[in-house]
Amino acid sequence: MSEKKMTSSRRHHLKSLVLQIAFELIEVEKKEAEQVKNNFMAEIPSLDLSGDQAALMEMLKKMAHTIDTIDEERYDAEAKVMKADKEIEDLKMKVIEIQGMKKPALKKVRMSADAMLQALLGTKHKASMDFRANLKEVKKEVKEEAADAVGDWRKNVDEQAGMDGRMKKFQG
Repeated sequence: MSEKKMTSSRRHHLKSLVLQIAFELIEVEKKEAEQVKNNFMAEIPSLDLSGDQAALMEMLKKMAHTIDTIDEERYDAEAKVMKADKEIEDLKMKVIEIQGMKKPALKKVRMSADAMLQALLGTKHKASMDFRANLKEVKKEVKEEAADAVGDWRKNVDEQAGMDGRMKKFQG
């Protein structure tokens, strides 16, 4: 038995439920991301700007060094992502090449023989061909052999009737 199709109202109801659940999950993820960010910011110690100029210069050098290392890591991560994206694009192209381009369905066109010839040969050539006139005619031939066999059989029956026919049979 074939499965019953779902009604449109049921489909819309299920779709709205799925969207509502997805919306709630996204809200929960946003709150979790905000909480992680707040926890990370709370772990960072506050800057102690009380000190002499040499201590501040040392702290700025450390911060600059940290920023440089973070930029290098970010650059490396971006390079890896770009490389992966390029590989994905190449693989997609290979898949398309393997599958081949989808050809559109051809529409059936009714065209007369004259129109086909004109389309193939161009407008200069205006030859019209009646293909039915060029068809070979097949005539039925009555097999004379079969007609003769039937005729011979009847003749034989007539000839063999009576004593004369029986005598011919023994003589011939």
